[in-house]
Formats: sequence, structure tokens, C-alpha cells
Amino acid sequence: MNHENDKSTKKIAQIKLEFMEADIDDIPVLLNEYQSDERSGVANICRQYQSKLSDYQNELKRIDSMKLYDKSRGDYTYICGIDEVGRGPFAGPVVAAAVILPKDCEILYINDSKKLSEKKREELYDEILKNAISYGIGSIPPNKIDEINILQSTFEAMKQAVNNLKVKPDILLIDAVTIPNLSIRQAPIVKGDAKSYSIAAASILAKVTRDRLMVAYDKVFPGYGFADNKGYGSPQHIDAIKRLGPTPIHRMSFIKNYL
Repeated sequence: MNHENDKSTKKIAQIKLEFMEADIDDIPVLLNEYQSDERSGVANICRQYQSKLSDYQNELKRIDSMKLYDKSRGDYTYICGIDEVGRGPFAGPVVAAAVILPKDCEILYINDSKKLSEKKREELYDEILKNAISYGIGSIPPNKIDEINILQSTFEAMKQAVNNLKVKPDILLIDAVTIPNLSIRQAPIVKGDAKSYSIAAASILAKVTRDRLMVAYDKVFPGYGFADNKGYGSPQHIDAIKRLGPTPIHRMSFIKNYL
């Protein structure tokens, strides 16, 4: 192999460092530069970064497809996504989030919060807050859930989240439901947290907010595993209810069969 005036005179470690330090947009240039290098180490680096580039390009397409649901709702300036978390747990509040993102916002890996790892949700939470035009959180406590039922509590949490926005939205994109007694135009989308960019962003804000709250409650009410089960009816949680009785954050209407 002729090494004269050839990139293959570079050490493989140097080439790897070039790839590691490059922005994703510069990867195609590096791949083109080193694809003729016959060393197996360089070929492996090229394969690895070709795969990363393909994943990145596929993610851009996925995000673009999620944004289509938002853009198809008309030429609105402030499009607000809304979602809730915590309908099913035995303990803790139901939490809703509303978020307005800029139309040119491009945060990769936003998705239905249930499809993301805890670490990824935490990362995206910070990114969403940093980029949001406005966001609001709503929360209804367990005693109120017992009083008015979980569906009405969900609606109330969503209204709170909208009212806590500092910017009035032109339209609300909501996961599958319509909020009663709200004058703003609404567009319910079935499985919206997996289809709409804005709703998915709201689902992440709601999930992280509630999960952090349940971790804090675990320190106040030890023994129920709130940090792990987040208030859902896991076997450990049910056993703790039977042994220790309910706490002030339990939904009595949800756990009456275990008392």
C-alpha cells in the first residue's frame, strides 16, 4: 500500500480523535476522507460513525414527522402541547404540563416519556425548559382526587398548567381528551404523546416533575418504595399499605380494597 501523501500515514488513534471531536455535520466529510484507508482499525471507525450518522439522520426524520402534527393544526403562532401523568397510581398527585416551543425548535430524542429512560428524560427536561417560550405545571393532590374523581382531577391539573403559562396559546394540542370549560381552541390527538412534538415535550415535563416529587415523598414516608414505584400499585407498595396503613398522600378511593 502506498503511504506517500496518504491519510493512512496518520495513526489510527489520531483519526479516532478527529471523529470524536467532530460535530455531527462534519462526519460525512471525515467519512469521505478516510473511506479509502484499508486499515481495519480505520474501517471500524468509519463503520461506527456511519452508523451514528444514520441514527442521527433517522432521528431528524422522526422529529420532522412529529412536528407535522403540530404544523397541520393551522398557522398559529403559539402552539401548546399538554399532557398529564399519574392517573393510575395509588399515591401522589396527578400532574399536567403545558409547553409552548418555538416553531424552529429542534430538540432531538423528544418522545412519549414512557419510551425514554429516566436519564434521557432528565436531560430532555432541561433542554425543553431552556428552549421553551413558556411552560406551566398543574397538580391536583390525592384528597382532591378522592373528592372529584381522577378524570375531573386530570382536567383541573391541565387547566392549571395552561393558566400557569406566561404566554397565552393560540391552540392546545392534547393527548386524546378535550378539556371542558376552556375557551382556547383545542385539538385532541389520539396517542398524541407519541405523535406530536409539543405533546411529547409536555409528557416529559409532567413525568419528570411527578417522579421527582415521589422521590422526595419517599424520604418523608419511608417503607412504601415511592422512589422506585412512584406511587403505582407494585406488590411491594400493596404489601406496605397492608402492613403500615395509608399515608396522607394515598388516594383512599384507590386503595380501599387493600385496607
